[in-house]
Amino acid sequence: MRLYLFEHCSVCFRVRMTAALKHLHLQETVLLDDDSDTMIGLAGKRIVPILVKDDGRPMLESMDMVGHIDNLGPPVLTGPQRREIAAWADSVVAKTHPLTWPRYPLLGLPEFGTVAARDHYVVRKRKSLGDLVEVRAKTREQLDALMPELETLDRLIESPMAVNGQLSLDDVRVLPLLRSAAVVKGLRFPKKVREYFENMMAGVGYQPLPAI
Repeated sequence: MRLYLFEHCSVCFRVRMTAALKHLHLQETVLLDDDSDTMIGLAGKRIVPILVKDDGRPMLESMDMVGHIDNLGPPVLTGPQRREIAAWADSVVAKTHPLTWPRYPLLGLPEFGTVAARDHYVVRKRKSLGDLVEVRAKTREQLDALMPELETLDRLIESPMAVNGQLSLDDVRVLPLLRSAAVVKGLRFPKKVREYFENMMAGVGYQPLPAI
């Protein structure tokens, strides 16, 4: 299997962390942000992640990919799921995007390996957020909006080993969002969130992204 991805992409990390938890080698190709031709050639549209299975067929939905990988052999994501965690994951995204999107092209990631790729990303995100430099200048108020969400998660976490005490799809929802938020230099996770993040990242064998 081969996964086509962006390094900064949180839904791509869902698939990567699942493969790591399964001790499954997953071939990876990091696409340039402006490489729409490859995405359209594989999937018929511009999208990441794309998982091309061993039979050559592509999968386009990250949670479908997670389920497919987890069911190769004995599954590991067998713990309970909580509606509160899914609701938290849905609500926090709007608070993290203004913090993370302007920072990604500054991190030296491979999807921005050419000037054209970086410019392509900036133009795309400017349509949603406006000028990225101006958005980044509002970091303090954006962090103030995010912290109550992190404090809510802190109260929900049952174990540093798994958000619900046993590995589940909720971990696949939560950890990638924390990985994204951690690119904000100076962001301090509450105690249980920090312990969960550090433990889970070590468990899947990935270093956090750079922070800026």
